[in-house]
Amino acid sequence: MQIGFLGGAREVGRMGISVKTKKTQFLLDYGVMLERQPGFPMHVSPKEVDAVILTHSHLDHSGAIPIFYIEGNRPLFTNKLNLGLTQLLIQDFIHLSGYYLPFEYLELRSMVRSNKHLDFGVSETVGDMSFQLYNAGHTPGSASVIVESKGKRLLFTGDFNTEGTQLLKGASMDYGDVDAVIIESTYATEDHTPRPELEKRFVDACTDVVEKGGVVLIPAFGVGRAQEIACTLAGHKFAHNVVFDGMAREASRVILNDKEFLRDPKLFSEAMREVEWVEGWRDRRKALRKPGVIISPAGMLKGGPSQFYISKVGKKANNAVFLVSYQIPGTPGRQLLEKGICTIDGKVRKIKAKVQHFDFSSHCGATQLKDALKQLGGKPKVFAVHGAEGNCELLAKWANTELGLEAVSPKTGDTFKI
Repeated sequence: MQIGFLGGAREVGRMGISVKTKKTQFLLDYGVMLERQPGFPMHVSPKEVDAVILTHSHLDHSGAIPIFYIEGNRPLFTNKLNLGLTQLLIQDFIHLSGYYLPFEYLELRSMVRSNKHLDFGVSETVGDMSFQLYNAGHTPGSASVIVESKGKRLLFTGDFNTEGTQLLKGASMDYGDVDAVIIESTYATEDHTPRPELEKRFVDACTDVVEKGGVVLIPAFGVGRAQEIACTLAGHKFAHNVVFDGMAREASRVILNDKEFLRDPKLFSEAMREVEWVEGWRDRRKALRKPGVIISPAGMLKGGPSQFYISKVGKKANNAVFLVSYQIPGTPGRQLLEKGICTIDGKVRKIKAKVQHFDFSSHCGATQLKDALKQLGGKPKVFAVHGAEGNCELLAKWANTELGLEAVSPKTGDTFKI
């Protein structure tokens, strides 16, 4: 097998990996870099691709896949839930990006029609390679991939999380022996707060603000994080008003149709029954008039209804803004976290509300990444990808020094044989 790194090497975004033999070529993810103008992985001729395998719905892994459906219909392999969430995110991406993209809604529809649903643990063969998907614990439906050919086995972790959450079970790590692993390195240098401790602190902080008459704004990614926050509040018997807005509503409706991918379908259904669903501007204004929690995209305050909410919530000291995901440098969320200000409608405003960050990450922390590598059977060659600020290089160096494994942090355009 030859592995080609088309994007996502020593960076976070535009993930794309080519795996090929003399007869067959697979693509594992094909995402975008979300900047002012979308960045794409290296080009691959669609005619040379026999199958696309998608690990999860986030645009840095999925956003460029419609390129392969401009002409022809090669099979796309993922599960129904991943597909539904991916469709939702790419529709929104097309709507917001307009003329920057080389594809339109037509190509997205062709991509959706070309999907072949694949359950976890079921083997599929295309040409002279076979593959299986395993639960990755990152987003609802997310997968890691094992690719096999001529006795060689390659694991691509995708984005994964071995620690269970209120929403999802932790990643399955029962892969058997592997000859090579492509592993994410997003948090190669830091650990996350243990989940039970984090959840208690978060729910207590929400309760404190609301019981004093305030409103808590929780900017959250519409796919995964928003649902996890709702489940966390429901799981801890949070007794106050919770409002759900933006893409979080649509994503939740998709997830409700495929609850078998969740850790506790009953808890999720209960959480969705308890929240108030915002259907328009009247509901938004109503949500701000009474104490409670508002969960709304965008997770970094870059667009979405959360921008409207912060312009109101941010004016009062008895309110709070709780950020629950990583804030990329340069985003309004990072600006808020570091300087207590936020750019709203082009104006820089001082935020009077309490601002706090809770690390609800859906990625492995450093200890979990290292444990995952220790658990792998065989003596695999390690390729560390999907990390910024030197994290790929650091994880590769650790695997080499501490585990004695051959480990590299490839650059975009590098190819290797196993």
